[in-house]
Amino acid sequence: MFLVRRLSHWMEANWVTPAYSGWVLLVLTLCFLGAATNTMAGWLYVISGISIALLSVSSILPQRALQGLVVRRQMPRPVSAGEALSMAITLENPSTQPKSLLQLQDLVPAGLGGLRSQSISNLGARSQHIWRYEIPTSKRGIYTWSEVRLRTAAPLGLFWCSRLQPAKAKAVVYPQILPLERCPVIDLLGDEKGRQQLQKTPINASGTEGLTRALRPYRWGDPTRLIHWRTSARYGELRVRELEVLTSHQSLIIALDTSNAWDIDSFERAVIAAASLYFYAQRQGLAAQFWSAKTGSLQDSTAVQITLAGIRFNEGGEYKLPAPPLVWLTAQSGKPLPAHSAEILFLSKTAAHSGDPLPGEAPGLVINPVDDLQRQLQR
Repeated sequence: MFLVRRLSHWMEANWVTPAYSGWVLLVLTLCFLGAATNTMAGWLYVISGISIALLSVSSILPQRALQGLVVRRQMPRPVSAGEALSMAITLENPSTQPKSLLQLQDLVPAGLGGLRSQSISNLGARSQHIWRYEIPTSKRGIYTWSEVRLRTAAPLGLFWCSRLQPAKAKAVVYPQILPLERCPVIDLLGDEKGRQQLQKTPINASGTEGLTRALRPYRWGDPTRLIHWRTSARYGELRVRELEVLTSHQSLIIALDTSNAWDIDSFERAVIAAASLYFYAQRQGLAAQFWSAKTGSLQDSTAVQITLAGIRFNEGGEYKLPAPPLVWLTAQSGKPLPAHSAEILFLSKTAAHSGDPLPGEAPGLVINPVDDLQRQLQR
């Protein structure tokens, strides 16, 4: 059965494959042809000839119906996990002949739910059809599309024909960011002098909007209010202002362990915690950075979000932790940390239910997989 299905898909993608009605007509044609051969009845030959002609024409027309169609895809806007991805696909018919009874199938990555389809009853000459739909997201990730499938059985519905059309896209689903109201692990981190300076230095984000540090090319996710239109017009591409951010001298590094000590659920919670702690530290006026063994230190918020969207664990090799203060998110306690640093230990479900003692005194916070993550980070 599997081989028959694969053969049917291959025939549909490279030539045509009979629909149910096509198989019925094909079997009846063979029966009439066999009866005509045995009886030498002229009317049976006529019916067989008409059926063969009908099958031949029906196998050619679906292939012609898909010729000349153009597919374009709009690049989706990055979203956070839990939000919906907005997709837009445009099917254009630049020919002078109308097209009818088309099916547009989007080959959505398996992590986002799989195949989506849209039926188009009629597509006029030199016209286009825009298909908009939303994909709910539950997990972070970087998802890519390469093609869409055009499918039709027009005009008689006897044969199916499908062709793949290039329509590349990349969707970035950021990890969820928890709205932390407080986080003692960060609030009490670092040296006393830095904490006092942070408390005395008022951070006025609105006052820094006019202080431009540099101009750089536009990246997906940048706010449009930061586009420098005069420079963009001169260079012929969008340029974005990088603003000076007034912070205290106290810096903070959110470091994520990407070794093979994790299980999938604990690592996903750690990524959510890393994103939440990074933006909480920024709101507190700290010069926050993100660090992992593969990426090194990152400070730009967009780069941090993209990195956390696609980061994976099970990375081998030796690495050296960055300079303190840092918050070390790990699934394996016991690694010596620099001074003025803290550890957040994420227990797996197996370790949480086993009741085994932890290997050493954790210098920070222990996160269990049962309780609410936001409540534990604020504890």
